[in-house]
Amino acid sequence: MRMMIFGAGYSGKAIGRQMAAQDIWVGGTSRSADKAEALRGAGLQPYIYDGQVLSDELMQVLAGVTHLVQSIAPGRDGDPLISLFGENGLRAAMPKLEWLCYLSTVGVYGDHDGAWVNEETALKPVSVRSVERVEAETAWTALAQRDGLPLAILRLSGIYGPGRNTFINLEQGTARRLVKKDQVFNRIRVEDIASATAFLAGPRTAGVFNVTDDMPSPPQDVVTEAARLMGIEAPAEQPFETAELTPMARSFYGENKRVSNAKIKALGFDFHFPNYYQSLQDLLSSGRWNKPA
Repeated sequence: MRMMIFGAGYSGKAIGRQMAAQDIWVGGTSRSADKAEALRGAGLQPYIYDGQVLSDELMQVLAGVTHLVQSIAPGRDGDPLISLFGENGLRAAMPKLEWLCYLSTVGVYGDHDGAWVNEETALKPVSVRSVERVEAETAWTALAQRDGLPLAILRLSGIYGPGRNTFINLEQGTARRLVKKDQVFNRIRVEDIASATAFLAGPRTAGVFNVTDDMPSPPQDVVTEAARLMGIEAPAEQPFETAELTPMARSFYGENKRVSNAKIKALGFDFHFPNYYQSLQDLLSSGRWNKPA
């Protein structure tokens, strides 16, 4: 197996670290040389990709890639890799390719008033970025079918882990307990994203999978628990309606749903961090909460 991760950011580095630990060659792309060096530290071979043009070096490497993970978010012009490979097909650039993975988001489901959703639930995205995700999922599905390749679409909930979590927000004084009646969110520890990717990549499993925890919960409860574990006082609760928020932050509260992970569990996958109680305890006790991912 030789894996290339396009857009090896927070999740991509975790995936690369997981695969490299299994003695699998992993490459990853970044837009800048500074960030590319961080990939090397995670066990990935770094390559620069500006989102538009593939270098000759990267093209040569892609010729030997068997597993492709796409983690770059789409934009107004769609998915950048679809634009690159869509016309000639993936096999023209990657003749040894055996499996595709697209990292998407549970935002594609839109708002369901707190009801449970699964992979069969109709998609009704609310935000522009979620509409773009649905379009990207559709484009990748069509391309994979055309090229006869198995495609796994991973719909991720709110990502956190080492170096990106509520403990850091509390330490920096930016944590808030915003309260909106009946609002819940799912979350996912970044290491579980990596483990799920590796689990599906081995047998080249295709399908759509929600990669999310077992405990959709009010966001203020997570802050309360993190403060309790740190032995500090939690910030005061604030009504969502009167809180000052950026348009993007406010838009997240426009979607309310409980996301099921039963499908990937039915295949035999076990989440290491199925709920935020266990995960926060692990982050704090291990001392990894404030370490770079």
